[in-house]
Amino acid sequence: MLRRLKQAVGRRVGRVILATVAVAVGLAAVAAGHAATGAVSLLKVRMGGDATETRTVIELDGSSTARVLSDGAVDRQVVILLPGVTAAQVQQGAGRGIVKAWMVDQAPGGARLRIDLATDGKLRRRFLLPPADGVTSYRYVIDIAAAPGAVMTGVAVAQPVATQIRTQFLPPRQPALLLKPALSLKPALSLKKVVVIDAGHGGRDSGASGAKGSEKDVNLAAALTLADQLGKTGRYKVVLTRSTDVYVPLETRVRIAQRADADLFISLHADSGPETDLKGASVYTLSDKATQRSTRFVSGDNWFMKASLTGDQGVRDILFDLTQRATRNRSAVFAQTLVSRIEGQVPMLRRSHRDAGFMVLLAPDVPAVLLEMGFVSNPEDEARLRDPARRNRLMASVARAVEVHFSETLTLASR
Repeated sequence: MLRRLKQAVGRRVGRVILATVAVAVGLAAVAAGHAATGAVSLLKVRMGGDATETRTVIELDGSSTARVLSDGAVDRQVVILLPGVTAAQVQQGAGRGIVKAWMVDQAPGGARLRIDLATDGKLRRRFLLPPADGVTSYRYVIDIAAAPGAVMTGVAVAQPVATQIRTQFLPPRQPALLLKPALSLKPALSLKKVVVIDAGHGGRDSGASGAKGSEKDVNLAAALTLADQLGKTGRYKVVLTRSTDVYVPLETRVRIAQRADADLFISLHADSGPETDLKGASVYTLSDKATQRSTRFVSGDNWFMKASLTGDQGVRDILFDLTQRATRNRSAVFAQTLVSRIEGQVPMLRRSHRDAGFMVLLAPDVPAVLLEMGFVSNPEDEARLRDPARRNRLMASVARAVEVHFSETLTLASR
């Protein structure tokens, strides 16, 4: 009798264990499936607060983490990436309190929120609120505090209050902040795109040699000219990988673009050939064969994959591949625009848009092109590249390509 009782209990315990394992496996499969296919959408942005502290609330239809790309302490701009979140259209508008302007757009890997500050300030706290008490959306909350003694400049007039965050969902001892819906239409207010300009070679690396000097000098002169032209528009934050005759390792140039959260990376070079009659400009983007090399630039400490909601390696690989493909597509679109703008300004190689595995093109999250402006080994090309007037005209065409590229991107994203 005792033996039969033990056997019965053993069978029952075994069935319970199997059922528990089955449920756990099922839940894991559902979670993995949601992470792989269930994209989270950004619904709207709300804002409230005063000149001391301003709160931004991002409403989502699902849970999400976030990664801080800039906390506002250096250049009065807070930038936050929401991995896996989709922004159906570009949203932007005037701010409130400390916030002068804001914009949400779709970046490689997720939705990106950029906030321009009207004064010196810094990201103070951020947290996720789940649906509760009649609120059906998730809310990612971002609080920005003004620096002591900060002076407000260009602050937009606050709009009427529309709703209020419930006190019980705030962190302990934090007062409730009144919020207003932020505008989702397209006002004449836009945050600056980040363009990184890379003057090829430099320092001990002189590049190709021409009859009148080294390639590195031509590249630097062109980069400074382009930076000046883009900077004068007031629509771009321009970052130079070098502004003097110094050596910068290739991997460092890529890291500069990633740390700047660049929207576009342009590397300027001058070509060289075995025959002096070879001349013309060309534009390079990353080749299919070189895409696997870009994994070396993915940092486990600071890239957006770190913030993924799932720990599944397969899902991370899929996200990385999608991001890399999106980046290559953006690079190719800009390359076509660039070719169309510089044609007529300079001679072009027969196949003007080419692909290669240049290291400066390897960042998986930064659209990038390499422009060979001409051949320093050709007397005509070298003379044109060294002439300030003709160099200005060429860089003006490159700047115009940047303008067209971002205006078209904004139009498509807003449809």
